[in-house]
Amino acid sequence: MKIEQAKQITEQALDKLIQALEAGKSDTLKAYLATMSRFHRYSWGNLLLIMFQMPKATRVAGFQTWKTLGRFVKKGEKGIMILAPLVVQRGIKAAGEDGPEPENILLGFRPVYVWDEVQTEGRPLAEISIVTGDPGSYMDRLKTYVAQLGISLEYSPDIAPAKGLSQGGKMTLLPDLSPAESLSVLTHEVSHELMHRSERRAQTTRTIRETEAEAVAFVVSHAIGLDGAEASTSYIQLWNGDKQTLTESLHFIQVTASQILTAISPGE
Repeated sequence: MKIEQAKQITEQALDKLIQALEAGKSDTLKAYLATMSRFHRYSWGNLLLIMFQMPKATRVAGFQTWKTLGRFVKKGEKGIMILAPLVVQRGIKAAGEDGPEPENILLGFRPVYVWDEVQTEGRPLAEISIVTGDPGSYMDRLKTYVAQLGISLEYSPDIAPAKGLSQGGKMTLLPDLSPAESLSVLTHEVSHELMHRSERRAQTTRTIRETEAEAVAFVVSHAIGLDGAEASTSYIQLWNGDKQTLTESLHFIQVTASQILTAISPGE
């Protein structure tokens, strides 16, 4: 499959999302972000493909991966198509040879198929432990990640009515928030530090920045099983009539949420 064909498939899925937003159905984007929370390592385009083919998917894997886990795809089950890059390496050097580093060249994409857990049968999978209302050690790991980024974290009642404040290298949270709310607000502010402290800040509106940060907070909270994690009804403002704006936002939300989840997940 050529790059243009792969791009066309992704564009069709994006168009469906935009049509839903045009109709005022922000729940469609909320569903997309929920999908992102379950598969945060997938590209935003493959997340779209998974959501529109199987919105309730929980764990997906290829045929051989399921086999190694002692599970087998049920007869007659239709696979979920995603796109895998075709990459070749040019300029490979012999051991000890001087010269430029090898270069990865993207030739195109190929369709591959994955199946959700409900489409398989066999050995039970180990249950993934999740929190239900209390972020527990996730909050400690998030604070550790903040420190690793070189960002100071303080608490002050003076920022009220705001719950959190990001000032470029320094974040302030309102004290006495509930544990779940503290994690959500801290994730929101970390997202600003990661996404909006570069030249991109001048290229986005405050609405876009706040909505992106809230979207990341939703994805992270949802991923670790926090109760009551609700997405903003203002997601439709991400699009604002511009497909490129929405595409860029989805990319930054996916990358940032994945970065944070990778940092706070046990065993990562």
